Amino acid sequence: NFITQITHRISFTFSIGYRHQQTTAKRVEEVEFDGPCMKTEVPGPRSKILAQQLEAIQSVVQVNFFCDYEESKGNYLVDVDGNRMLDVYTQIASIPIGYNHPALTKVMTDPKNMGTFVNRPALGMMPPEQFSEKLVNGLMAVAPKGFSRVQTMACGSCSNENAYKAIFIWYRVRGQQFLSLVFSFFFQVPGCPDLTLLSFMGGFHGRTLGCLATTHTKAIQKLDVPSFDWPIAPFPQLRYPLGQFERENAQEEARCLEEVEDLIVKWNQKGRHVAGVVIEPIQAEGGDNHASFDFYRKLRGITKKHGCAFLVDEVQTGGGSTGKFWAHEHWGLDDPADIVSFSKKMLTGGYYQKNSFQPDKPFRIFNTWLGDHTKNLLLTEVIKVIKTENLLDQAKRSGKVILEGLYNLQDKYPHLLSRARGIGTFCAIDVKDEDTRNNLILKARNKGVVLGGCGTQSIRFRPALVFTEHHAHLFLDIFNDAIAELK
Repeated sequence: NFITQITHRISFTFSIGYRHQQTTAKRVEEVEFDGPCMKTEVPGPRSKILAQQLEAIQSVVQVNFFCDYEESKGNYLVDVDGNRMLDVYTQIASIPIGYNHPALTKVMTDPKNMGTFVNRPALGMMPPEQFSEKLVNGLMAVAPKGFSRVQTMACGSCSNENAYKAIFIWYRVRGQQFLSLVFSFFFQVPGCPDLTLLSFMGGFHGRTLGCLATTHTKAIQKLDVPSFDWPIAPFPQLRYPLGQFERENAQEEARCLEEVEDLIVKWNQKGRHVAGVVIEPIQAEGGDNHASFDFYRKLRGITKKHGCAFLVDEVQTGGGSTGKFWAHEHWGLDDPADIVSFSKKMLTGGYYQKNSFQPDKPFRIFNTWLGDHTKNLLLTEVIKVIKTENLLDQAKRSGKVILEGLYNLQDKYPHLLSRARGIGTFCAIDVKDEDTRNNLILKARNKGVVLGGCGTQSIRFRPALVFTEHHAHLFLDIFNDAIAELK
C-alpha cells in the first residue's frame, strides 16, 4: 500500500516540521486511488510517440504529456504510460470536483440530456427549452452579490473580450454620445471612439487581441502582435512575511493607487478616456501576486470617483478555491464590481453584469455558440456537490495545511524557497530562480505530483475542491522529497 509505505519512511521524518506522522490516513472516496503510482519518467515512451505524431499536425512545444482521462479519478491524473499522479494543478485550475466525479458521469449518461450533448445549440438564437432553468439553478445560483444578469461565453479570453466591449458600449450610451454607423466601418471617431481600459503590470486577461492589450506577464505572449495603446498601472509588489513589512507594503499600495488615479486623470485630459479598469483578485499567471483587501476597496473607490467601470477578472480565482465562491468576496464591499468574468472551474465562460451594462441593441455581444449548454448542465451538478459536501470549507482546511507546510519548507530551505502565500488552496511559493523552479516541477512530477509554474520563479498550487487534508499531507511529503534531491 503506497500510503503505508510513505508514512513509514524515516528519512527526514523528524527533521521537517510538517511531515504527516500518522501511519493511517483517512481514506478517500471509493472512487479514488490510494495514492500516486509511477511506472516511468514523465513523459514516458507512449507520450513521446504520441508527441511525435502530433508534431506533424501542430506544435507540441508546450505539451507536457498525454493523458488517459478515462482512468483518471478524483484528485489523480493518469497518463498514457500508466503513471498515476496527484494533480495539484488540475488543468490550469479548471477541474472543480476532480476527475470523473460520479455526479457528472450521471449527467452525461442521463437520456434526458442526450439531445443537448449531441446537438449543440446556438444559444443566442435557438436555446433549448431548459436553458433559463439551468442558468437559474447554475450560474445565477452562485451569482456574486448585486448581480441579476449573466452572459455566457465559451472561455476566459472571450469572456473578457466581450466584457470589454460591454464596458465601452456602456460608457458611450451613458454619455449619450453620437453613434455613427458609417464612421465605425472605417475605424474612425465618432463611430469608433478612442476609449481605453486601464490594466495592471503582471495581469493576465487572455490571448485574444483586446485581452492581450491588458495582459502584461510574458513578452512572448504579445510579440509580433499589434496592440492598443492603453494605460498600464503598477501592481503592488508586496514583501514577505507580511507581518514584518506592514509599513513598507502599505506605502507600496498607496504608491500604486496614486499612480492609478494619476493615469486616469492624464488619459482623460488628453481625450482618451478610461472607460474601465480590469484587475484580478490575485494575479495568477503573473506570479500569484496578492494585494491587501484594503487596496481593492480603495481601488473601487477610485473607479467610482472617476466614472470608470470596474471589471473583476475571476477566471482563475472564481469557483471556490480561495474558500469563498468568489475571491472578491473577501474584500467586504457591498458594491465590489460592475462586471465579474469567469471560466475554468465554472466549466463554461461568461460574465455577470449589472443591468446598465446590457447592450441597447441586438447582436452587439454575440457569437454562434455563446458558450456551451452542456457545460451549464454539468455546472448545475458541480454546484450541488460543492454545497452538499461543504467543499468551500474543505478548501479552507486543506489550504491551511498546504500553507503551513510551505512555511515550514521555506524555513527548512531558505536558500531555495521564499514568499509562501495563499488564500484557501490558492497558494504559491517562490523558488530561487526560474531554472531551479522548472527543475523542481519536473522532479515532483516524476515522483507523482503534477504542479504548475507562474511568473518568473513561482510554483502555483491549484488542486480541485475535493482535495482534502490527507491529500495535502501526501503532496507535502512528496514535494519535500523533490526539494531534498535538489540539494
